[in-house]
Amino acid sequence: MDENIAQRVTAKISKMPASERKVAQTLIANYPLAGLKTVAQFSKDAGVSAPTVLRFVARIGFQHYGEFQAALKEELSAQLQSPLTRSERLAQRVDGHTTPAFVRAVEENITETFAHVSDAQIEAIAALLSDRKRSIYLVGGRFTDPIARYAATHLRIIRPHVVHLSDQESNWRDRLLDMTRSDVLVLFDIRRYQQSLGRFAEAAAKRRVTVVLFTDQWLSPISRIAKHVVAARTSVPSPWDSSTALFVLIEALLGKITEDSAPASVKRIRQMERMGPFDSVTE
Repeated sequence: MDENIAQRVTAKISKMPASERKVAQTLIANYPLAGLKTVAQFSKDAGVSAPTVLRFVARIGFQHYGEFQAALKEELSAQLQSPLTRSERLAQRVDGHTTPAFVRAVEENITETFAHVSDAQIEAIAALLSDRKRSIYLVGGRFTDPIARYAATHLRIIRPHVVHLSDQESNWRDRLLDMTRSDVLVLFDIRRYQQSLGRFAEAAAKRRVTVVLFTDQWLSPISRIAKHVVAARTSVPSPWDSSTALFVLIEALLGKITEDSAPASVKRIRQMERMGPFDSVTE
């Protein structure tokens, strides 16, 4: 699987000259729309010269600006695909070997996801979520909220002050009032990206809450405001995207948090097990 442009930029940004780094930061801050402007407008937004933009484009592997924009447009088109669109495309290329192809795609998704997530990134997020001085809030979209609930269920065993934000956007407002700059909001958002999650993330960021985003290879718009962005591969030969790599990421992260939180996490788990089942209460 090929890297998307954002991943190419992330991999190379530390070695870029300062002027090209400004171009990279401008692109990521308004991805992918910043790169769909003319060279003149893109360079103006980044505060650099047009030749600097062209050198940046060459550095990330494109021969010219038109090729760079064509790749961005292809990514944008992939972001907007619906399950119906993908169903129609799959119907044209059935080969009779659906299950092995699907399994191979899921395996590749996991391998590629971890190839592009650094140990430093996992450690930084684990440190945030291990800090008991912080309250942790988790929420996902229509198909990714089960991952948020799964993560929250495990985290509540490991540490206190963990909240899964369920139900609808209107029910999140009271939780937003409780959030402070020391807290962390963990969001899960894959294509087709949920606008309510974006609004909530922006409101939390205004309260200086640390935003951690788990998304797909096409990057949710929330990536512009998140402090930490983890992109998992989700594409499989199916009308539906696969969340398997996201679940594996979370399970790896939960293991790291449990280790980092010891012995407090072990003590909490032991206390919970000693409680045993609650007796039924009768009037």
